[in-house]
Amino acid sequence: MNPSENLFARALKLMPGGVNSPVRAFRSVGGTPFFVVSAHGAMLVTAEGRELIDFVCTWGPAIHGHNHPRIREAIGKALENGTSFGTPNPYEVEMAELITQFFPSIEKVRLCNSGTEATMSAVRLARGFTGRPKIIKCAGCYHGHSDSLLIKAGSGALTHGHPDSAGIPESFARETVVVPFNDTAAMEAAFAANPGQVAGLIVEPYIGNTGFIPALPGYLKSLRELCTRNGAVLIFDEVMTGFRLARGGVQELEGIRPDLTTLGKIIGGGLPVGAFGGRAGIMDKVAPLGPVYQAGTLSGNPLAMAAGIASLRLLEELNPYARLDQLGARIRDAVRAAAAAKGLPVQVPQVGSMFSVFFSGKPVRDLDSAMASDAKLYGRFFHSCLDRGVYLAPSAYETAFLSTAHEGPAIDRACEVFTQAIAGL
Repeated sequence: MNPSENLFARALKLMPGGVNSPVRAFRSVGGTPFFVVSAHGAMLVTAEGRELIDFVCTWGPAIHGHNHPRIREAIGKALENGTSFGTPNPYEVEMAELITQFFPSIEKVRLCNSGTEATMSAVRLARGFTGRPKIIKCAGCYHGHSDSLLIKAGSGALTHGHPDSAGIPESFARETVVVPFNDTAAMEAAFAANPGQVAGLIVEPYIGNTGFIPALPGYLKSLRELCTRNGAVLIFDEVMTGFRLARGGVQELEGIRPDLTTLGKIIGGGLPVGAFGGRAGIMDKVAPLGPVYQAGTLSGNPLAMAAGIASLRLLEELNPYARLDQLGARIRDAVRAAAAAKGLPVQVPQVGSMFSVFFSGKPVRDLDSAMASDAKLYGRFFHSCLDRGVYLAPSAYETAFLSTAHEGPAIDRACEVFTQAIAGL
């Protein structure tokens, strides 16, 4: 038994499924998960001492690669003054200034501890602001594991065959209206069927939790118009895409101004964090100014804020988005070419530093078309890449991520591995 197998055997006795987040268990692709003891740049180091080129990037935050010296230095400096104060601290103010600078739609922001907290709070705020009960979401969009939103969700819920979760009362589910992504007519019908009842529409503007699925041209504009027309709050869940596809997220790329935005991942620099913000008139409904209660003992934690500020300042200095898009296009083109040579149908949606590999002959535009792809073939592809030293998401329904640290030998080797893996399918 190797070190990872030994650790997993111990973990199985102590944790549900041996993990603290479901997709880590490798149930979708088979096999035993490896354990990581360190990470640097584009590389993970396993308990066995193997080095793996990492395209999970801690599910998004590591846009500068792992253990970046600037981020590590910022955490160390903050640590000298303490780990948590339970009071306001200067880092919170600087982080709020950066977020509102990069996202013009965010006039005021509240920091919290996770993406789930951010989306849960944004939905509560939409209901509190409008006085209405219903929320519209898109099938396959994952907005964390709060009760109102874990309905036809993506991410680990899809991986494990449970689009809905036990423990959610039917009365909660009835207040959530689910429509297909990229389907304007279905969205119009949902509003028409619930006149004056829709508090808000929450959407991943580009889905990152059913694999990577960009919005079709004009789709997000139609959502903005529908929400405005119906007096509903438009919430962009940019926990994954915020700061990753552009400094101002998808809303910058698409020129759309949502009412509320949820953020996470990169603004913690690898430490736990979340945020939600938007129009001042809506945010002023949050306690202590308004009646919508939200709180958190560790919100604005100085270590997480220091790490996140360093990460955002690096993005400000480097502006790496054009280069990350070039790296992503190299991977996309390599996978497509290898699949064409093999005669395999494949879709590789890619924007900037986010991409997915779907073994399907049809474009993937929503949950149904993602689920129609060949997940078993993806599992074989995953293990073939892993055997050659490249780590992709251990599920056919997750997104892959690039970092600035993939520049050079890592991207060259990864393209070789993807080509070899597909040739061997």
